[in-house]
Amino acid sequence: LWQRFSWYWAVLCPSNAATLIQEDTSKNDVYPPLWDHAPGNIENFPVHGNKIIINAWNYQERLGVYKILLNHSAKYFTAFGSNNIGNILWGLPLQHGWQYYTGRLEDPSNVTNCSQKAGQQLCISVRSWWACVNYYLSIIPFLGAVEAGFFGQLQHEIEILPPEELRADFCYSIADCRFRIPAVMDGWKAYFQVDHFFIHTLHYLWEPHVASISYAVPNLKYLSGPEASFGEDWANAVDFIAAIRFSTDLQNTNHFQAFLPQRMLSECDNAPFISDFSPGQNKILLSLCALHNTNKLTGMIQPCSMYILYLILHQYNSTHNHKEKVMAPGRLQLSKVSCKF
Repeated sequence: LWQRFSWYWAVLCPSNAATLIQEDTSKNDVYPPLWDHAPGNIENFPVHGNKIIINAWNYQERLGVYKILLNHSAKYFTAFGSNNIGNILWGLPLQHGWQYYTGRLEDPSNVTNCSQKAGQQLCISVRSWWACVNYYLSIIPFLGAVEAGFFGQLQHEIEILPPEELRADFCYSIADCRFRIPAVMDGWKAYFQVDHFFIHTLHYLWEPHVASISYAVPNLKYLSGPEASFGEDWANAVDFIAAIRFSTDLQNTNHFQAFLPQRMLSECDNAPFISDFSPGQNKILLSLCALHNTNKLTGMIQPCSMYILYLILHQYNSTHNHKEKVMAPGRLQLSKVSCKF
């Protein structure tokens, strides 16, 4: 174990591993795939039986839920850049877009034809662990916003269409979700309460974000091997990213996502030696694993774990010459923390 963590540290430490190779992470399109085609208003969804019906298992419609949240919250972020780029809700749809174009919303079991290869371009599989976790980071925040009155008085009730299978794994209306996951609903409702929406916005965003993932993450039954391990590492990292109040605006999220794996991991993938991944992507995979293993050893967020995260974000900043601090000033002086195994 000591040898494994010593090697992790050699890779992560800037003095031993030098710096990450400068990677061009600029994209022609900084928005999620099909962003321009997603519904931008609640009225764009169909109404049946006096209810607004949203198909959460259609990528474009689930993306529309995010777009509506971004549009309605834009006025609170005008001081942070034009075109709503400073809105910290961008982290949610950008993660969803990354899951889409990397194939993580498809059926990993290949039991159904819910995949882009099968011609189902917009299908979100209920068998996808990523899609199921994302449900609690898209539909639940949206319903929390509706309950908070964030969109004003709606003429119709919102109802989410259930998937064709595993219907019991989800909730589909405000009343249903409030009965089944009241604490998670409370968190998202609190975030969208307008009276404090801006003042403590990062705190109120990360709290329900972590709660949503904690509720959804245990169901890893459709993933195996390296992809399952990466899913666990990713979920673990959210706790640490939340602790430092990482600002999930458009620029920060796009820069950070450039280091995430651009395809599903296979049984033969072993970071940092994945040949079709960039050096930065390999090292981020390795560092997320190190962060998770350290956390499992200590059982809680320790200074050593926080220092590993600091190195990850330091490398991320250095690679992009990104001048903005990704950590809230004054919260943590991680550069002064020692790390011992």
